[in-house]
Amino acid sequence: MEDLRKEFENFMMNEEACVDGACSADEIADLKDYPSYTEALYAKLLAPHVSGIYISRWDIKDIAMEADESMAIHPRKRMFEMLMKFAVTRKNMEAVLDAMRNHMEEKIAIYDELQQTFPRSAEIFQPKIDKARKTISLFPAILEEYFSEDPFTEA
Repeated sequence: MEDLRKEFENFMMNEEACVDGACSADEIADLKDYPSYTEALYAKLLAPHVSGIYISRWDIKDIAMEADESMAIHPRKRMFEMLMKFAVTRKNMEAVLDAMRNHMEEKIAIYDELQQTFPRSAEIFQPKIDKARKTISLFPAILEEYFSEDPFTEA
């Protein structure tokens, strides 16, 4: 495990890292344990047990396209990393988070429809909806935490 950690740290030194690398907002304070904001966001946004929504490779591709970025199909984690490399400016991150919000709202609408059609399924889908709404509510905090001062803003 320690070798894997060292290998990952070496890998991260060669990659573009978050500008400040620290998270201080109460809602995302537990993200401090991650070596980069990409890892932290991956854990919060793409883990279905956390976000309530499964985001597939095709979903990531659609989110990227909605945010005006084109990408090929790769493993999910790699695609998310590519999406975060695109989202290095506040403007691009806003576009990504807006596209992700739209995608999650579409999934929530499907869950709502299933609950209405099959009322006994509410105990399955309501927790997923609640997690998805909580995840969406983190988006403004993510923007403020990582892009409070955007050094890449065009003048």
